[in-house]
Amino acid sequence: MTTKRSVLLAFAAGLALLPASLQAQTSTWTIDPAHSSVQFSVRHMGVSTVHGSLNGVKGTVLLDEKSFAKSSVTATIDATTLTTSNEKRDQHLKSPDFFNIAVNPTLSFKSSKVVSEGGKQQIIGDLTLGGVTKSVTFDVDGPAPPQKGPQGKIVSGFSATGVLSRTEFNFGPKFAPPVLGDEVKFTIDVEIDKQ
Repeated sequence: MTTKRSVLLAFAAGLALLPASLQAQTSTWTIDPAHSSVQFSVRHMGVSTVHGSLNGVKGTVLLDEKSFAKSSVTATIDATTLTTSNEKRDQHLKSPDFFNIAVNPTLSFKSSKVVSEGGKQQIIGDLTLGGVTKSVTFDVDGPAPPQKGPQGKIVSGFSATGVLSRTEFNFGPKFAPPVLGDEVKFTIDVEIDKQ
């Protein structure tokens, strides 16, 4: 009876420790807005490419240290920070014709699936742009091996690239190709701090 009880107690103790060990595999990281940004490009009149950027990237990455495929990302991007190095164009892009920042001051993203196969990594999730939510796929480079930053924090980072269709988001519908290309290419670079 004593032996049986000892085995049961040891088993129960093991179960109690199991969640802690599982949690240790998943760590929480915060996106650092000061070292994160979005770069994008779109064709204009079929003859040139306009480049722009967005800052104010914030969010959380739950990083599974054993399997990247079990990780997740939630993020927001400040649409009011948009710049294409042309003030008149930037004002137009922030207007109701495009981002409509008075109504939609942020873009948001929430991952639904992370794929890590054969050395290729992707994050799939819902992007909300101009009040419209659609699924997008990012090809991921990273995350970089963690290291200690100058402030003593453990930092890492990754880049994500992809292409979205303006028509799918009903974004800038007054300006059909070739006036403005339908495909918008983008790169998101983020630095993350371990919490």
